[in-house]
Amino acid sequence: MTKSIADQNLPLIARRMDRVSSFLAMDVLSAAAAKERRGDSVIHMEVGQPSAAAPRAAREAAKAALDLGRIGYTEALGIASLRERIAKHYRETYGVSIAPERVVVTTGSSAGFVLAFLSLFDAGQRVAITAPGYPAYRNILEALGIEPVVIPLNKADGWIMTAKAIEKAHAAKPLHGILAMSPANPSGTMIGRKALAELGEICRRLGLWFVSDEIYHGLTYGDAASTALASDDDAVVINSFSKYYCMTGWRIGWIVVPERLVRPIERLAQNLYISPPYLSQVAALAAFDATEELEAVKAGYARNRAYLLEELPKIGIAEMHPVDGAFYIYADIARYTNDSIGFCKRMLEETGVAATPGLDFDPIEGAHYMRLSFAGSENDCRETVERLRGWLK
Repeated sequence: MTKSIADQNLPLIARRMDRVSSFLAMDVLSAAAAKERRGDSVIHMEVGQPSAAAPRAAREAAKAALDLGRIGYTEALGIASLRERIAKHYRETYGVSIAPERVVVTTGSSAGFVLAFLSLFDAGQRVAITAPGYPAYRNILEALGIEPVVIPLNKADGWIMTAKAIEKAHAAKPLHGILAMSPANPSGTMIGRKALAELGEICRRLGLWFVSDEIYHGLTYGDAASTALASDDDAVVINSFSKYYCMTGWRIGWIVVPERLVRPIERLAQNLYISPPYLSQVAALAAFDATEELEAVKAGYARNRAYLLEELPKIGIAEMHPVDGAFYIYADIARYTNDSIGFCKRMLEETGVAATPGLDFDPIEGAHYMRLSFAGSENDCRETVERLRGWLK
């Protein structure tokens, strides 16, 4: 029987999809959920989502909109009032003035990455990302046929992407863009204002697109995070209501883009997503007025962070990247293992503590790292230390 053209192309499609790895944090979550279904106790330190509910104002706004009865499509770029409020947020928080028309509301930051990558890069082009780094970057780029170029981070540079590293990578083989994140996942490490400006400068000099992931802004424990837009008006900035605003399941985020990209991204958004969810947009608009409630949640993270930074070294987990922001600890566990997947699996089975293997974030050095999320309760953090105290001996 003669194979169809579609059948003949299956090996090509399969090879490309084979390069898209599983999201190990979600695999750990599934294993932890299975353990809980068996009646076992689990402390969830694996997934980067706040344990707090969405702000009361956001929930009440969504309820009020739901009571009106009609929940329909919106403009593909989002409702005007939310885009205007996000633009105001940049003026209030960073002193940066942007036109509301440059704001694109998205179905979570994940949709923002897809829209940004599709609008900025062609298949086969090369984009610099870091190791360690958020695994979905690599996987989305691979799925779109764009080549991720891994820039290994190192202690000498403060575990951040630097302009010098980008210039070196570009000289070896030309890049078309870079993707930086501050505060970072999995570490919480921040790129300072000067280093961020230097990334923007090198991108302008080399003719590269600069994509800045800022979804953990608001969650810092010393200096406030800087936006790439403060030094580079051409930067493409991605943000979300998931982390600081405690709205992971609402799937709502935004990107800020140069004016010339608005219409191309609008066409993509119309065809890929039609529009962001209306109820989530209404809730997100109200979330901007919940600062007092959200800062109280953040204060809880700060207490968890302080406790873990003091107690983890006492039980043998002393080496970690700087925890400047977000709600993660990226810990070196080389003294215990060079198989972080096996280590985290045994830890879950034997102690009930769920953590994400470092290989999710770094395919090489991640073999001796694990990520712990302290977005849960103070009791969870204390119980984690107690369970691991005896197990790590």
